[in-house]
Amino acid sequence: MTRRVSLVGIGLLVTVAVEIVLFVLVAHWLGIGLTILLVLATSLLGAWLLRESGMRAWRGLRAAGMAGRGPGPEVSQGLLGLLSGVLLVVPGFLTDLIGVALLAPPVRRVAGRGVQHIAERRMSSAAAGTVFGPRRVRVRSGGTPSAGEPIEGEIVDR
Repeated sequence: MTRRVSLVGIGLLVTVAVEIVLFVLVAHWLGIGLTILLVLATSLLGAWLLRESGMRAWRGLRAAGMAGRGPGPEVSQGLLGLLSGVLLVVPGFLTDLIGVALLAPPVRRVAGRGVQHIAERRMSSAAAGTVFGPRRVRVRSGGTPSAGEPIEGEIVDR
């Protein structure tokens, strides 16, 4: 646990150092006034995005519940929207770049699969099936399959 905390602390220090360097470079290139306006504009965009993504996530959760399906994809996308908004609210150009990248659909799909993978690893198979829907798993058997048993490498729905 302390190793994880120390890595987070080091990551935060590196992020702050990079943000300061980027701020100085952008201020040198655009001027301090435009740089401050740019930081304020991205913070306002992030605040608006937080509000919108929260409402969108809530509507998605309600729709999933009413349709009787697992809310996992909606939760994943809601978390990514909230993370994107938080990164835009935090002053700095590196966090803004990551926050804007999370708005792009291809990046969001990949990040959503990552969030789902992490969540599935931390919960039981039954809970993951309830939250994210039926899982597709690869079954590897050690011997000759009997009747009704999956063949090695065959993909089956669980």
